[in-house]
Amino acid sequence: MPFGYASPEQIMRDKADYARKGIARGRSVVVLQYEHGILFVAPNPSRALHKISEIYDRIGFAAVGRYNEFEALRLGGIRYADINGYTYDRSDVTARGLANLYAQNLGQIFTESIKSFEVEVVVAEVGDTPETDAIYRLTFDGSVFDEHGMAVMGGQAEAVTTRLKEHYREGMTLAQALEAALAALTEPGGERPPVGQLEVAVLDRNREHRKFQRLVGSRLETLLAEAAAGRAAQAPPAESESAPGAVSAPESGAGPATGPEGDIDTGSGG
Repeated sequence: MPFGYASPEQIMRDKADYARKGIARGRSVVVLQYEHGILFVAPNPSRALHKISEIYDRIGFAAVGRYNEFEALRLGGIRYADINGYTYDRSDVTARGLANLYAQNLGQIFTESIKSFEVEVVVAEVGDTPETDAIYRLTFDGSVFDEHGMAVMGGQAEAVTTRLKEHYREGMTLAQALEAALAALTEPGGERPPVGQLEVAVLDRNREHRKFQRLVGSRLETLLAEAAAGRAAQAPPAESESAPGAVSAPESGAGPATGPEGDIDTGSGG
């Protein structure tokens, strides 16, 4: 029986479809700037397997997809950073250099291996000013995207990105940024992840030396309370209801009263 033939284009297309389906099965991760650095937020019920980690002094790492695959990338990035920081200078280790390293590795795996990695990665570096912050998003085939202000990967990334754009603005406080991230990660009408199933971390430019910090326990609960208070303050006031049986008199010159029009849904689709 003759072997079937598939063109290189078809093989690459199949690999890409396979990787995209695997990544979409996970939950989205949001990375965005706030006034003092960069915030990472990921729904994660596991306390042992982190989606968000530190790579070096100013550099953070976030990923979605197969844990064993992006963990191998993370460890490789740490080795690269340690060797270059020790051989040259710590300031020579940059998010751009790590992004280039990951792009080469992912691109080689995608073209040469039978199975591509089912991962998407963000490498972020906090600078001395917001203008010098850097966020790089890498896809399974080694493509690199220089993101500005925010990045979303995994799960229903397009819908989450749409919701995040509605809430994001430059110069937000940490609580406001956390509220924007959670609003983006929550489907319309859905429930937000509980505190115990949130993985949250920051790259804080005001910290000495190591900028990466996980937000857990009372610190995270306080921020969530501040975010909820801000959300309640921005909520429109409830319309006052007329007394039962009361009928409003039409204005002079107005036509007969009509029934109320339907509310306009200003929220984005899921």
